Amino acid sequence: MKTNHHPHELTPTSGCKAKQIKLGIDVHADRYVVVRLVDGGTPQPPQRFTPDQFLIWAQAQRADAEQVITCYEAGPFGYGLHRRLSQLGITNHVVRPRDWDEYGQHVKTDNRDARQLVLALDRYVAGNRAAFCVVRVPTEAEEQKRSISRQRESLQKEKQRLAAQGRSHVLYYGGRLQGEWWKSRRWPMLAAELTPFLTQLLAPLQRLLLAVEEELQALTRQLEAAAPAALPLGLGALTQEILEREIGDWQRFKNRRQVASYTGLCPREDSSAQRRFQGSINKHGNRRLRPALVECLWRLCVFQPNYRVVKKWRPTLLDKKTGSARRKKIIVAMARAFAVDWWRVRTGRCQPEALGLVMKPCAPACAVG
Repeated sequence: MKTNHHPHELTPTSGCKAKQIKLGIDVHADRYVVVRLVDGGTPQPPQRFTPDQFLIWAQAQRADAEQVITCYEAGPFGYGLHRRLSQLGITNHVVRPRDWDEYGQHVKTDNRDARQLVLALDRYVAGNRAAFCVVRVPTEAEEQKRSISRQRESLQKEKQRLAAQGRSHVLYYGGRLQGEWWKSRRWPMLAAELTPFLTQLLAPLQRLLLAVEEELQALTRQLEAAAPAALPLGLGALTQEILEREIGDWQRFKNRRQVASYTGLCPREDSSAQRRFQGSINKHGNRRLRPALVECLWRLCVFQPNYRVVKKWRPTLLDKKTGSARRKKIIVAMARAFAVDWWRVRTGRCQPEALGLVMKPCAPACAVG
């Protein structure tokens, strides 16, 4: 691949050793755009490298400075680059993606992104922790477990997409499909009712849906089998595994505010002087936790009447005068509170019974002899 740097730039620069070299990296599959900042200087012109060339060059930077600090945005390329930089003795930060066009100039290029990254890194290293949001890097084992649950989610969405595509075909020709039309027990009767053309149109989708559903069920069983037996009633094994694999390590949170923020279930706020307005949830954090937590709380309302959060809000939920919009707000608030409570349980700060949670009864032991 052609790059715009000179061969001598792959070797350390001569002269006195700097205290810090900071690198902002805009990562792509086949190239990295890098902007370097030495000590308190100004950002240098961007350079482009292939991934292999960059690692050689980054390692050479260590001879030029006492410390090399880098950063790049989290994205589809995972944390492989972070781990390789760490092996080279380089301090790296994976940061949350953001729009670096602060002044609305509507100009977005790799060079600009890399420059803004290194400027934000400079402020962060100087002590401004609000310069960017650092993403926690999971261990390889945590990452692999999380990928399994996320693959299940992808298969679930693919199943819904294929089912909707089949309904769309029939609707286009004046018919209507309802329910799980692709099931083996229902498909023969459906094929007899439809025209030969529609049957031919739906047959490939039906076969794909059966295959996807089979893989989906296998992954679901795998996740449920990995869940512990000791769980509160209403907290299903699948939900428990989704929560565990998305969080990774409950000890990462230092207080309840961090837990609530990570769920993205906190209300938006627009306040100034005496005026305060709170709107819908901000959806900041992990988007996969929200549906799992909300579904879990609807179940806890049934199975855990003595749970402190359910006891507080259940009368309002059951009140016929409570509208659907109000119920949704309440269940969101309950889901946020449960996430904090479950964090307390998982970190040993309290026991489930202290919160009013009833655990599932243990299965009877098999008789010996």
